[in-house]
This record gives sequence, structure tokens and C-alpha cells, in this order.
Amino acid sequence: MSLKIEIEAGIKEAMKAKDKERLIALRSIKSMILLAETEKGASSDGLTEEAELGLLMKAAKQRKDSIEIFEKEGRNDLAEKELGELKVIESFLPEQISDEELSKKIKSVIDKVGAETIRDMGKVMGIANKELSGRAESKRIAEEVKRALS
Repeated sequence: MSLKIEIEAGIKEAMKAKDKERLIALRSIKSMILLAETEKGASSDGLTEEAELGLLMKAAKQRKDSIEIFEKEGRNDLAEKELGELKVIESFLPEQISDEELSKKIKSVIDKVGAETIRDMGKVMGIANKELSGRAESKRIAEEVKRALS
């Protein structure tokens, strides 16, 4: 089932349950999907699963950044709202990979590419981001690649 259909079903459920927080989060995801589908150069077949995953990761990152800012500013009410939306978004993402498993994957990519120094980071990142798409944030991947190549 495509993400768009899942989101629409979730919106109906949230409306019936009168769950405003979940409804707002689902509508924001649907909005992101619709914008991506109507962008110039977008495929007429809709979004690929990889593109949908990318949108969800982007939305989750935005919420995490907002939470961090709101907590620094002492706006716990807004941070809690964003945290609620983040939980809804994460429910559609695949389970995040553990640090130990991430380290193993990065080492296998480094071996596959033949990377030896930090100069080879770009090669490793390209493959690692594709293999770990949706299962780890790019920031986590980059930190692990730096650590492994140093």
C-alpha cells in the first residue's frame, strides 16, 4: 500500500477518533506528498517508495530541529506538540538501525568501496545513504563514516 493511501486512511481514523494532534501530523505529511507530486519534473505515476521515505525523513528531521529550538527557548508547550507530530511521523518510518548495526554496515561499505582515508568519504556516503535510506539519518551515517575512516 502506498504511503499516500495509508495517510488518507489514517486521516479518516483520526477524524473519527477526534484525535486532533494525529490529524494535524497526518495532514502535514499528506501536504508534503501532494507538493512533491506536483513539483515540476515529478513523475506522473506518483512518488516512488524511496521518495516517500525521503519525505518522511525530512519531516522527522524538521520536527527534531524544532523540538531542539523550542526546548532551548523554554517553550515546552510547543516542543511537546512537535514531539507528538514526530511520533506520528516515525510510526510510518521503518525501524531505525542500532549504532552497532550501523557500524557494521559502514565497515562493509568501506570494504566494498576500498576506502582508506577521509578523502574517500564521498564515495562511502553515496553508497551508505542508499543502503541505509530510511533506517538511519544522514547525520548519523556521516558521523559513523568519519569515525571509521579516521
